[in-house]
Amino acid sequence: MVQLPTWTALGPTLLLALTAVVLLLVDSIDPDTTNNELLAGIAGLGSLSAVVTSVWYLVGGTGMPGENGELISLFGDQLIVDQMALFFAFLIASVLTLVVIASYDYMGEHRYQAEYYSLMLLAATGMTILGSANSLAVAFVALELASLPSYALVAILKTNKGSVEASLKYFLVGALSSGVFAYGISLVYGATGSLQFGAVASALAEGAPTGLLGVGILMVVGGVAYKTASAPFHFWAPEAYEGAPAPISGFLSSASKAAGFVLAFRVFLTAFPMDVVGSTIDWVLVFQVLAIVTMFVGNFAAATQENVKRMLAYSSVGHAGYVLIGLAALTGEANSYVLGSGMAHLLVYGFMNTGAFLFIAMVEYWDIGRTFEDYNGLGTEAPLACAAMTIFLFSLAGLPIGGGFFSKFYLLSATVRSGTWLLGAALIVNSALSLFYYSRVVKAMWIEDPASGLEIESYPVGLYTAVIVAALVTVLLIPGFGMVSETAETAATLL
Repeated sequence: MVQLPTWTALGPTLLLALTAVVLLLVDSIDPDTTNNELLAGIAGLGSLSAVVTSVWYLVGGTGMPGENGELISLFGDQLIVDQMALFFAFLIASVLTLVVIASYDYMGEHRYQAEYYSLMLLAATGMTILGSANSLAVAFVALELASLPSYALVAILKTNKGSVEASLKYFLVGALSSGVFAYGISLVYGATGSLQFGAVASALAEGAPTGLLGVGILMVVGGVAYKTASAPFHFWAPEAYEGAPAPISGFLSSASKAAGFVLAFRVFLTAFPMDVVGSTIDWVLVFQVLAIVTMFVGNFAAATQENVKRMLAYSSVGHAGYVLIGLAALTGEANSYVLGSGMAHLLVYGFMNTGAFLFIAMVEYWDIGRTFEDYNGLGTEAPLACAAMTIFLFSLAGLPIGGGFFSKFYLLSATVRSGTWLLGAALIVNSALSLFYYSRVVKAMWIEDPASGLEIESYPVGLYTAVIVAALVTVLLIPGFGMVSETAETAATLL
């Protein structure tokens, strides 16, 4: 193997940032360019390069402990590159690549294309930095780098009042949550005198003001819960996902959620280990409550929707509850397996959920409509795309048609191993409920009679390619899930 300089361990992040800069340079040279092929090609090449680099590093063992037992650390231990950082870099870059491919058609006739692609790449850069953050200060800056472009992306359709309104709500709630998160960081710093995760844990082990620390940890929980769209901090998500362009909805509900969870994994397992802060605040119990509430709120709300896009938005809230099991079941038994199960579900969810939103983007491109009834008979006009959507929905429900079956099974196994039976029961009940509202879409596409005048004249290449690729990966994750779960559990063990 070629020995690269240490800083190249941040290769996926650097590639995303460099691509964003190139797009901004192209736009500054020719601000009025409408060369969608050039802009989408640059963005796609950059995101795909980040995917390939992440895989290369993962396979090559980058981020594994060296001979001295130390991981790759940069900037005075402010950033750590380990298997978990690379795992999430691959996830985020993969979702970004699918969204860029789909956006070639979806945004082809819209203005601000260079801004659109560069904002996505900047947001993805912040998300990958969150995966490597080893300090509360770095985490906050990375969180803002991921969030600020997201607000603009939701409102990129500037003539659409719903898009602008959704962006404003998203921004206001995001600003409030950032303030809460920053105040929580300040309280933790006041209690420990440090912001670096390991130093915080060391200070807590020596003793720290319990009241001040408890409030600070609760505020950090609130900031993480907002970023992951966990109840009761979820109310921004349905509005933002419904008003945003469908590719952006997929990007935010998959990549942004993954970034929020990797931050939670690092902060709570590294800075606030339960054997140290358990006497001050039992954050595992807090996440158990959040997980159960989020599952039921997301799935019951999704079951009452008539708008397919809004249904998927609430469904994403429910899946946040499933992933929270990765934190809520950390009771001391099989912790690596528990955390690895949450990571594996996030990766599978990234492909099947992004694919579902990209299918909705295709329907919006055809200007068919947004309700369940508007999807009636769609399978007769676009059978291949509808077959892919069926795979996404049934895999999201946990049926053995895609990788979602195994990821949910592993989550259920994690609750059994940790003895958190209530979490397991909530997972089963909510998965059964989700099958009800997912089946409504499948029934409309394949069983109901087509609406009068339903006719599709064009089949967008970019959107079709992204949807089919996402469906293929979702199916291939059935035989490949063992490799995914093994990588995730190894990363969890190292953390």
